[in-house]
Amino acid sequence: MEGTETGRRYKKKELLETVSMLEKANDAVVKSVKGNPDSVSDALAACQESAILLGTHIESMGEKYGNLVKLLEDYCENIFVMSEAVPDETQCRKIAKRIQKQLSRLRHGIIYDLPDDKKEIVFLPYKASMWDSLESVWKAAEAAHDCDACVIPIPYFDKNPDGSFKEEHYEGNLYPKDVPVTRYDEYDLETRHPDVIYIHNPYDECNHVTSVHPYFYSKNLRNFTEKLVYIPYFILGEVNPEDQAAIDGMKHFCFLPGTIYADQVIVQSENMRQIYINEYIKAAKEMGLGGEHIDRRFLEKKFLGTGSPKLDKVLSTKKEDLEIPKEWLRVISKPDGSRKKIVFYNTSVSALLRYNEKMIRKMESVFAVFWENRDEAALLWRPHPLIQATIESMRPQLWEAYREIRDRYIEEGWGIYDDSADLDRAVVLSDAYYGDPSSVVELCRKKGMPVMLQNAAVLW
Repeated sequence: MEGTETGRRYKKKELLETVSMLEKANDAVVKSVKGNPDSVSDALAACQESAILLGTHIESMGEKYGNLVKLLEDYCENIFVMSEAVPDETQCRKIAKRIQKQLSRLRHGIIYDLPDDKKEIVFLPYKASMWDSLESVWKAAEAAHDCDACVIPIPYFDKNPDGSFKEEHYEGNLYPKDVPVTRYDEYDLETRHPDVIYIHNPYDECNHVTSVHPYFYSKNLRNFTEKLVYIPYFILGEVNPEDQAAIDGMKHFCFLPGTIYADQVIVQSENMRQIYINEYIKAAKEMGLGGEHIDRRFLEKKFLGTGSPKLDKVLSTKKEDLEIPKEWLRVISKPDGSRKKIVFYNTSVSALLRYNEKMIRKMESVFAVFWENRDEAALLWRPHPLIQATIESMRPQLWEAYREIRDRYIEEGWGIYDDSADLDRAVVLSDAYYGDPSSVVELCRKKGMPVMLQNAAVLW
């Protein structure tokens, strides 16, 4: 996959290195004019090409740097004159002195006239509903005067049961209005080489249900940046680092392509950081890896437990700021204008894979109870966004039954069906949580919401 934007982004250091190269070439040309005039022509051509690239870059920065562009134009003119003077050593030395003065002025202008470098930071979310795992970091970068932040939603695919790719999805039009989005095919990562890239998808080819485009696998992205940072799109229930039984239920998150290839991994807490480090080392040793993969001091710097942006987002969102759809208000409102209690009903991928038909029956019983009590409580059902892709890929025999339940619930209209990209709206709007264990549970608890977990084996 190639981007259509090919403009190379140079830093001051690189510009000055180019000037140093031209200065050295100027000295070398003078020494070679008499003894090896053929090599001089090639050297001068290379210098002119470098100067043209340098001038094109500075010109793209704005008209106020036209004096530096003019210096480079004059430099190129002198290079041409020198090429015509070869092999006249005396004449070439005179021209070389003029060139040296031009290069000295150019160096001064780059140092004192050009603006200081800004960090270029790129965010590569794939599902819009997971954007909250990066949003607060993006907002900080966007507000910093020394950063240029760019949000580039990337395409992803559902998978067939055999692992091959099905439909391609792109959700660039689903992001909040205040987030400027750049299309992935309009930004050339390899050429631009941003200082930092943030990702929230750790799986590369290891997910059985979906895959981001292989170009955006972490093992590829690490080649296009100085620093690849992975932040999980989920929040886990907090686990004691001494509770190995609980750790065994989540340790698979600790050693994935995203944690392996990223230069930095940011997790939700200090306890979780220690778990990630411990389990990463264990997994690396089992695979026979050495070096930095089992170096605890190295991993202590790689893994940070500074918190999850998902929590930042939900805690900063207020009910009065929410935009609530009219069809939701119809479900929520009582005849007297007051509001019903809203129960966030969350159904997860893992529960469906574990309980199969039992989970279908459980959902039916939950809907029946809330339908009977619809005058007092409003059900807000938000299934995991990957449920359909998961069923079709891993449990195709369940799809018809699940689809029938979903479609009937939507058609009857007595409850809210939320398949939007805005998870935080559902959390902030709701009064209580009921459903499967998931990262949403931790968000609801942090918000101070009562939480009750469902048991698929118990029908109401």
